[in-house]
Amino acid sequence: MIRDMTNSGLRRFLFKNTSTSQTIVKNTFWLSFGEITGRLLRVLIIVFAARILGAAGWGTFSYMTSLAAILTVFSDIGISGVMIREAAKSEEAKKTYFATSSVIKLVLIAASLVFILFGTDYITGIPLSRGIIYATGILFVFDSLRRFGTSLFRAEERMELEALINIVTQVIIVGIGFLVIFTLPSPESLATAYAIGAGAGLIITIYFLRDYISKTFSQFNKALIRPIISAAWPMTLASVFGVLLVNIDTVMIGWFYDASQVGFYSAAQKPIAFLYLLPAFIVGGLFPALARLTQKSISEFTRVLERGIATITLVAYPITLGIIFTASQIVSVFYGSEYLPAATSMQILALSVLITFPVTVIIHAIFAQNRQREMVPIWVMGALVNVGLNFYLIPAIGIIGAAWASLVTQFGTGVFMWRKLKQINDFSLKGRFGSPIGASVLMGLVILLMQSLSASFFIIVPTAFVVYFYALYILKDKTLYEIKTLLTRENDS
Repeated sequence: MIRDMTNSGLRRFLFKNTSTSQTIVKNTFWLSFGEITGRLLRVLIIVFAARILGAAGWGTFSYMTSLAAILTVFSDIGISGVMIREAAKSEEAKKTYFATSSVIKLVLIAASLVFILFGTDYITGIPLSRGIIYATGILFVFDSLRRFGTSLFRAEERMELEALINIVTQVIIVGIGFLVIFTLPSPESLATAYAIGAGAGLIITIYFLRDYISKTFSQFNKALIRPIISAAWPMTLASVFGVLLVNIDTVMIGWFYDASQVGFYSAAQKPIAFLYLLPAFIVGGLFPALARLTQKSISEFTRVLERGIATITLVAYPITLGIIFTASQIVSVFYGSEYLPAATSMQILALSVLITFPVTVIIHAIFAQNRQREMVPIWVMGALVNVGLNFYLIPAIGIIGAAWASLVTQFGTGVFMWRKLKQINDFSLKGRFGSPIGASVLMGLVILLMQSLSASFFIIVPTAFVVYFYALYILKDKTLYEIKTLLTRENDS
């Protein structure tokens, strides 16, 4: 009887939306579960591919996937975010915004594909085969459409469907990826494996959205094109800025150095980029709720915002400290000693986690209030500073310069974003930083002690995280207590 009640409560918690707090936690869980599971699966293929292809082959593959990631932003121009925000408000808006946004999306994807196929050779000195260019083009199309389709699930706050599609996509990528790197190892074959996985994910997405897709042209509203683009373009700059920070340094290293240096930097940057997904999970759960609360209750909006920032910052501390102390071990364990030149860049990039995590929540809170245009000057400044610093630092000090350029840019823009949200909707995180800092210091001491005893990396990491969160519990951290209370209340209801 007790087990049935517990199982029933768990199913209700994970698959039904019963309250604002529960829905945010449920959706964050599914986004985290889907993305982390998928990414961990892909880590397996990355580790083996980097070793088997070598720094040059891995660098070539990383260069093309980074280019595709940049173009994915330009093929969206922020319309997914606008669609989520407007579709969360009403059923009728959901249909028309999805249909109209779909048509805009197809046009942008077509234009970006043309650039990949015919313009890639002109922007790099790295030799590229037509095979990897074509495979990257197909990957770009499939992945762009899949991600756009799953954005509708976010508007409906059904992130469990997005999690399912993401896991299936990554499983197929890993399965085919292992097959090709052990039988026909090359950047071209690995890119093809990624494209096949993305195609499978797109097919599943189309199945779930078949009713919406079948009404695309009947629900299409030409009059919405201008309002959608007008609302979207400021968020486009946000996306461009984010993708530039993650990918433009890789592309620019390819302008000044060979594929091996690109491979080293990619080894440092890929784990950090993976971690940037964590605030995206929180935002994915928060954003639809924040969009609704702007019209219903500003006080509730502020409460949800404060908890969101505090929660993601709570996670940022141990991640940053852990990477700084164990960067050489991470590189050696996952990539091999050949990639040890990447360790210093990884340590520098790890500091950006403390900035990026809370700022991701802040940006979407401003967007939920429809004040995105006020962030445009900050993004433009950030993008220009980042590119300028890369031009100066990469030729001077190589991949370490790219890491510093990224960190300095993120710190500057983060400060301005924080101040902007305080002006729009004042919030307070007073009393939320003391215990995480104290727990982090204890965690750092434990890591140093275990390293002095020559403990294994796979023992150090879980032990350090257990120490951190147990210390938070002992210190009665406010944010941790709020999360525990919510989970306990929902499970008992």
